[in-house]
Amino acid sequence: MRLVFRTAAIAGAIAVAACVNDAPITSTANTTNQPSMAVTPSFSRQASTTSNAVKSYIINFSGTLPADLEARVSAAGGAMTSRFDQIGVAVASSNDPTFATRASNIAGALWAEEDVEVQWVKPERVIDVDGITEDASVSPATALGAAETFRRAQWVPDAMSAPAAWNAGNTGAGARVAILDGGIRDTHIDIAPNLDVAHSRSFVTGQPFNFDQARDTLGVCRLTDTFWHGTHVAGIVGAPAQNAGIVGIAPNATLIGVKVLHCGSGSFGSVIAGIVYAATPIAEGGAGADVINMSLGAQFARQGRGAAQLAVALGKATTYAYQRGVTVVAALGNEATDLDHTANVVFLPAMSPHVIAVSATGPVGFALGATNYDRPASYTNFGQSAVDFAAGGGDAALPGNASCSVPRNPSGSITTACWVFDLVIAPCRGGPASTSSYCFAAGTSMAAPAVSGVAALIIGKYGRVGPAEVERRLRQSADDLGKPGNDDFYGSGRVNAFRATQ
Repeated sequence: MRLVFRTAAIAGAIAVAACVNDAPITSTANTTNQPSMAVTPSFSRQASTTSNAVKSYIINFSGTLPADLEARVSAAGGAMTSRFDQIGVAVASSNDPTFATRASNIAGALWAEEDVEVQWVKPERVIDVDGITEDASVSPATALGAAETFRRAQWVPDAMSAPAAWNAGNTGAGARVAILDGGIRDTHIDIAPNLDVAHSRSFVTGQPFNFDQARDTLGVCRLTDTFWHGTHVAGIVGAPAQNAGIVGIAPNATLIGVKVLHCGSGSFGSVIAGIVYAATPIAEGGAGADVINMSLGAQFARQGRGAAQLAVALGKATTYAYQRGVTVVAALGNEATDLDHTANVVFLPAMSPHVIAVSATGPVGFALGATNYDRPASYTNFGQSAVDFAAGGGDAALPGNASCSVPRNPSGSITTACWVFDLVIAPCRGGPASTSSYCFAAGTSMAAPAVSGVAALIIGKYGRVGPAEVERRLRQSADDLGKPGNDDFYGSGRVNAFRATQ
């Protein structure tokens, strides 16, 4: 097994309220078992080489969808792709350039807008360190999580007092966390024990939930990626405590892979589908999630047509999740943008209604003894109007390439550039046959799952108390950093796992 080091960057969010109705859904089934990553926050209309290329459209309705919607869409020159009765939104395809106008005239329709393919996760720089192998066995420790192979390279759990929560018996057992992301390495030793394969799904056409690719710096989608963004995120939330690898913030939570991205890209329609599926109870055909983590996002103009309208449909999905008792957490983005003073810029989905937006912190010189884990990360977006909470996301601000070593369990050490240890370590894909590779990465994508993990700890202890109560407990227990009260970088504070479960 190789330990792979890479730096990552992700965005997040907007706000639009909507009332929705509950209804069953038909989810996209996963069809194959194959192995699972990340892009620039921008979007483009679906590529076409001719004027009559088939395009996808989102149709937003003022209320419930017409029972004969398929026939009405057909009469307007299109074909139904999917319908979300829960939120009054449908997706259709058409090669008719007048379809959007004609579909907008369907009874009850507010508008029809061409869907867009968005790059929700940025390309990444990778540093491979050869010769580091997983130990065959590690002597059990008295304290939960203390004997994991790479535990002493994990500063995030300590920054948020997670070990104290574990020692008090709070490990997230019973909580279900949906990872809306790219593909997940379902055979990884720190993913497989907690993964609900039966309810994991893909909403990317032709791609199973457990497969992914990545874009290189030229934007080319490649198969040789060793990271797999969704795998890293899932491990931060819920890698089990089993004396191997790492330990997640909620080591006994159930993970659900919901693939909405491929090569870091995905449409609004796919993200909406993933949210609705994850938030819908199992008895109604959904995943039955208690928490949805979205370590993805991109920057958009707040006003006008296009993405601004698609944001409304996305907001209806996050509102639906809230109404179904699901806590939704999203990364706020890595552009170092002051969201209080950028008039026409929003980030989706972190600023969508009823979404907990997370900024990132990170130390400088952890391997050299630094213990200030609450320093705002150099890249994190910020602003009192946008940040709800902060959590450890890592940073690469330490200058130079001096070499450092951090002990591993039960013996030996990890040796690499000192700055690497300021990032966040978690599972990744590794080679084609690997099931025990680990990567370092940094970004608000790494901070969001830390908060989702604490939400899972709360639900594991108090039951399905609902998103308002989960957020209240997070807010009440967070460490108030920066200026008193709501702060530009920390929002209501850096989450505290121990206090959140007391």
